[in-house]
This record gives sequence, structure tokens and C-alpha cells, in this order.
Amino acid sequence: RSTLFPYTTLFRSPYSDRVAKLSASFGDVDRVFREYAEQEHIPGAAWGIVIDGKLVHVGVAGYRDVAAKSAVDSGTVFRIASMTKSFTAMAIMKLRDEGKLSLDDPAERWVPELKGLLYPTSDAPRITIRHLLSHAEGFPEDNPWGDQQLAVTDEEMNQMMRRGIPFSNAPGVAYEYSNYGFAILGRIVTRASGMPYRRYIQSTILQPLGMTSTTLEPAAVPAVRLAQGYRWEDAQWKLEPQLPDGAFGAMGGMLTSLRDLGVYVAQYLAAWPPRDGAETGPVRRASLREMQQIQRPQPAAIVRGAGGPQLASGGYGYGLRVSGNCDFAHIVAHSGGLPGFGSLMRWYPEHGIGVIAFGNRTYSRWAGPAEEAVALMLKTGAMEPRVPQPSPPLVAQREAVSRLVLRWDDALADSLAAVNLFLDRSRDRRRAELAALQSQVGPCRAGNGFDVVENALRGQWTMPCDRGSLRVSITLAPTMPPAVQYLEVTGGAAGETVPKRGFCTTQ
Repeated sequence: RSTLFPYTTLFRSPYSDRVAKLSASFGDVDRVFREYAEQEHIPGAAWGIVIDGKLVHVGVAGYRDVAAKSAVDSGTVFRIASMTKSFTAMAIMKLRDEGKLSLDDPAERWVPELKGLLYPTSDAPRITIRHLLSHAEGFPEDNPWGDQQLAVTDEEMNQMMRRGIPFSNAPGVAYEYSNYGFAILGRIVTRASGMPYRRYIQSTILQPLGMTSTTLEPAAVPAVRLAQGYRWEDAQWKLEPQLPDGAFGAMGGMLTSLRDLGVYVAQYLAAWPPRDGAETGPVRRASLREMQQIQRPQPAAIVRGAGGPQLASGGYGYGLRVSGNCDFAHIVAHSGGLPGFGSLMRWYPEHGIGVIAFGNRTYSRWAGPAEEAVALMLKTGAMEPRVPQPSPPLVAQREAVSRLVLRWDDALADSLAAVNLFLDRSRDRRRAELAALQSQVGPCRAGNGFDVVENALRGQWTMPCDRGSLRVSITLAPTMPPAVQYLEVTGGAAGETVPKRGFCTTQ
């Protein structure tokens, strides 16, 4: 590695005591979740807040077993349904990293039962593992049907695949949510690893993370900890049977507790930011970051948020939904719903914060209260993103450019400029533009540090002057050493700093 970049992290957290500051909102967060559970007729609920790798707050309400009037507690185990898909995707990434498969392998290499599929067009590509991971294989959306497939046997699934699967799209052209696709991924995990899916997940992900309460089989959970599932019908709670684990378990069979899911969410958050240092989890940090980036986009939409309508955009990563809005550029989440249960996990990688929630009523949806919880944490002022750090070359060029702005020197200008800088706008023109600005704002000073660091090689800062200020922006070139390829200096009012770019502005 170059000695020009001797730093171990690209970001720093702006708060060392932010858990204490954020905790001021937790009473209101609890109220939001309790009121939601009551108004939505959810018999039992549990929720938690993850901050910087730890489950720092837990809330519970209601009953895990209505007939026995047994209360939910922090150790109650709920079914998390489709949130299981991220465990399946994590297993695939681990196998990929070990060289046991490629994401671009045709799925039929591992699941020969797919060789007989009748594709919708003659030019359709064969389904790959990557297609399956991102819901781009072209199968139809199958939530109502998929919920009832958990218990099918391996042989029943074989027969289903041999009979064929209809396509709603050609592979690789559109997003459409497919439980069937993730069941097939579970089969791929089994065949690529040489052990049953359930055992591979247990031995390579759950055990290394210490997730001792997490399982695919309801019968494995002690009765005193298991949340029973219910539907609200005819103004009463009706018991839903616990669906046993089967061939479709990889798409939605997992059960877990707040403590275990907190550990799991923390593992994804710990993958950010990219940095030096030993790998401490069962899957490489780079692979976890890959899972949390859009692989299959979806159209942007106007959605109703806690603060009113917002523009939201995003898509699907690998086993995870990825989105952004006017408040947060990067949100990672997945919900889960089965007869008797509804769940959510959502986290904000640049902020190191996550929210998780469980309920034991059919398809209970937690996105609304989770958004309200985050809005409450925002009000504390402590939910700030990690701040990108300038690289040593960016700091050095800031100092050099500031000297040039204060007193133009041709030799200094030539020493810091990339080959394009004075071809884009001549040196004489830039010198004259700076002189004109300084005549307006008067003598200036270098100032202190950056106002905005967009990344390790791009930053903006303010130089205070007697009658105003100068705002300076630079971007470094992909050369060694990194020279200045972009330089812009504009005038501003006294005390004015470089404005931060909003996610939904046109700046």
C-alpha cells in the first residue's frame, strides 16, 4: 500500500457519547411501538435499538401466548419469515468467497432439476445465482403462495421444479420478489457446501456469531420462550399453526430473539466503513457491504414518511432491500411476514444505527413505527453520520491551494495542478479571476480545515476575508501523487461556509 494513505479508516464518528444522547428518545420510541401494537391488535411485540455494534435498548409489550397469558420478554423467540433471505444470501457469499461457487454460475449447474425450464423467449439468458439473489430470475411474485410452502419436502420440491416454473419476465430485466427463487438458493447452499442448508447456516453463521436462540425449526425452541402466532379476525385473536421447517425454509423459516438479531444486524453495520484490520466475522466485510448495495434497482416513488411525503429510491441487494430518501442516502432493511407473524430489521450504515421489531400477528408491519423511532432519534441531534476523513494528500493540497489563493505563484500553481487543470481554464484566466474576487472581499486568511469532505480525495472549505469569504472546492486526480484536477473558488458573504448538500436538493 502507498505510504500516501497511511490511515486505517476513512470515516470517524462525530460523537463519543451518542448512546447517552440518543437514549433520551427511547421513552418516546417505546410509546410509539406500544401504541402501534395496541391499535393494530398485535398480541405480543418486541423491539430493539442497535448502536455501534450493541443492542442498547429493548422494549416489549403484550403476550407471547394469549391463552396462557404469558408475557413477551427480551428472550422471546419470534418467527422472522422473509428476513431469513439475508441469512441465505450470506451463506451464498461465504461459499463464493471460499471459491466453492460463482455468483454467475447457472443455477442449473447446482440444481439440475432446472435444466428443463421453458424460458419465455429464445434470447433469454439461463438463470444465474446472481439473478436469484436479487429477485431478477423472472419468476412471478409469490408471497401468498410461498407462505404455505415452508413444509414441503425435498422430493416434493424436486417434482415441482421438474414440472416447470412459469416466467413473468425474462431473467435479468426486472425485479420481482420470488420466495421460490430463495428456496432454490437454499438447495444451492446444500449442494455447494456438501451439507444440509440448516446445518451449514448453523455451523458457519449462527454458531460463530453466538446466535444460540436462532433456529429454523419451531420445535427446537423451548415452549416457555416461543411466541405463538395469531391472526386478528372476528374481533378476536385466532391461533395460527406453527409451520415446520422444510425445503422452502431458506426463504422464510428462521426464528430468533431480540438479542440474537441485534448481534446479526451489528455484523452488517460493522462492515462499514471500509478499513484496515483483521476480519472478525464469519463473512468478509467486503462481501457484507456487497450485499447492502443495490444489485437490482426499482423505480423511484413518492412515499409517506414520518415527516410527510418523500422521494424514495432503491432496489434489492442480495437478500436485503436497499433504499434512500431525503434524510438518509443509504438505508438497508428487510421485513418478514407469515401467518401469525410480522417482523422488520432496518439499519443506517453511515450512522451505525439499526432498529428491529417483532410481532405475533399475521403480517404485522413495523416500517411505520420504525420510521417514527428514527425521527425521534434524529431530534436528539446525536444521530449524525460518520464523517469522511480527508486523506493526507487532500490535506496537503488544501494547504497548497490556500497558499495559491492568498498569493498567486506560477511555480506553486504548476506543482499542484493535474495535466488538465490549466487546459480546462488557462492559468492566466484563473489568476485574473482570483484577483477579481479578492478585490471584492479584501485580504483573506487560510482558515481551518474543511467544511465538507465528500470523500478521501474531494473537499470544500471557506477562507475568511475582510469583506466576505472565499469558498474553495477541489477534487484530486487518479495520479500518484494525487494532483488537483478540479479547482473552483467563489465569493461569499462574511461568515458564510460551504453549504452541505441535501439529498433532495438541486445544488
